[in-house]
Amino acid sequence: MRLLKSTVHADLSHLTAAELTAKSFHRQAARGIILKGEEILMLYTERYHDYSIPGGGVDEGEDIQSGLIRELEEETGAQHIEIISEFGRYEEFRPWNREGFEVVHMDSFCFVCDIHAELGETKLEAHEIQNGMTPVWINIHQAIAHNEHTIANSPKKGMSIERETFLLKQIVAELL
Repeated sequence: MRLLKSTVHADLSHLTAAELTAKSFHRQAARGIILKGEEILMLYTERYHDYSIPGGGVDEGEDIQSGLIRELEEETGAQHIEIISEFGRYEEFRPWNREGFEVVHMDSFCFVCDIHAELGETKLEAHEIQNGMTPVWINIHQAIAHNEHTIANSPKKGMSIERETFLLKQIVAELL
């Protein structure tokens, strides 16, 4: 899958490429781009006051596309999911303070998908519920403007908002 962007979090900029690799573990995530005209299915997270593309970590032994379908069903209640095409991969190195590692090397594999018009029930994890995560349809330009405002003004923004905003702009440039 084509690489859209590779980033290193500012807190890790002091590390060499070799140190990044040595101190990291690799995590794969799958994300689904679901459009209806200029409306996009997003996850709004109250804790971080941001919009993100639905999807998440692929479980060990699970292939990327199966992980994508599972994540879309769990986070949005999407039904009859059809993966239309690959969109691209976003690679990032971020701080990580669990499981004996300092860095997570995350690859987000993004796919254009189609779903049934009606969403079913979500099966959110406890931390997603605690963070106030909700699936919403929103105009993609409004989602970008909202995330840009959060980046500029919110002390509680999460680490993924820059990835999400970059991806939204790529979607506008290539798919709308």
